[in-house]
Amino acid sequence: MQSLLTNGISLTAVTLPWTPDRLGDLTGKRIVVTGATNGVGLGTARALAIAGAHVILAVRNTELGARRAAEIGGSTSVVRLDLADLSSVRAFPGLIDGHVDILINNAGALTDRRTDTVDGFETTLGTNLLGPFALTNLLLGRVRSQIINVGSDAHRTATLRLDDLHLRRGRWTRLGAYAQSKLAVMLWGLELDRRLRAAGSPVTARLTHPGWVASNLSHLSDSPLMSLAHRTVKSVADRLGNDIDQGAAPTLYCISEPIPPGSYVGVSGRFGLRGGPVLIGRSALACDYDTAARLVAFAENETGTKLEV
Repeated sequence: MQSLLTNGISLTAVTLPWTPDRLGDLTGKRIVVTGATNGVGLGTARALAIAGAHVILAVRNTELGARRAAEIGGSTSVVRLDLADLSSVRAFPGLIDGHVDILINNAGALTDRRTDTVDGFETTLGTNLLGPFALTNLLLGRVRSQIINVGSDAHRTATLRLDDLHLRRGRWTRLGAYAQSKLAVMLWGLELDRRLRAAGSPVTARLTHPGWVASNLSHLSDSPLMSLAHRTVKSVADRLGNDIDQGAAPTLYCISEPIPPGSYVGVSGRFGLRGGPVLIGRSALACDYDTAARLVAFAENETGTKLEV
C-alpha cells in the first residue's frame, strides 16, 4: 500500500496484483515458446494466444503439441524442436517463416540419472543451456524485440567448474546438475544482455524465475523413482508453490511491463516459492561478467554456433 495526500486528505492507494490483462492486444506479434506442452510453457503459450499473439509452440512431441494448440485456441502453430539434439535445433529456423518478435526459452530438463545427449553433452546441461543457446544464436538475426530465458533461483545453490560442466569427473546429482545448468543460463543471460546493450541493439534480454511449479517436473522423466519423487513434491507444491499460470507470470511480466533490459523477474513470496511477479536480485556468481564471458565461449565451442552481437 502507498499513502497519498490529495487536497489535504490522506488516501490509501492499493497496488493491484499483476494479471495477464496487462499484456494488452498482441495481435500481429509472433512469439516462439519452447517447451509449450506442459507446465509454465503451456501457461505462457495460453496467455499469449488469448492476448492475440501468434504463438509458435516449439516442442519435442508434436502430437501432444497439436492437442495443446487445439486446447489453447487462437493463432498457433506447432513446430518440432528437441533441444537435446543439435540437429533438431539447427533445423528449427528453417521450419518457421519470417521474423520472431519474442523468443521465450522456457523448456528444461531434470533427469533421474546421468545420461548424455546424442551430441555427447550431459543431458541437463545440453537441454537447459546448450540447446537454447544454439537456438538463440541461430534465430538472433530474426528476433525483433526480446529474448526471455527462464532461469531459476536454484542457481543460488550452484557452483561452476568451467573445465567440467558436463560433470564427467565431478559428482553428479540430479539437483546439482539442474542448479548448475540454471546458473549457466543466468550467466549466459548476463553476457547476452551486455552484448546487446553494447551493440545498441533494439533487442533486449531478460531472465525469469517462475517459483516452485510442481507440474513443470511431471513430463521430465517416466522412471518409477522420478514418478514417486514427483508425487511427493507435488503434494507439497500444490499447497506452497505456484500453479502454471502463476508460474508463467514472470515471463509475461517481461512482455507487459517497462522494466530495464537484463532484469531478473521472480516471485514475491518467501524463499522464491510462489507469489506474483517482481524484480529480484541474483547470486554474486550470477553477476560475474568475466565468468559469463568464459561460459559463452564454452557454449560457442560446444555447439559450433556464435553469439554474433
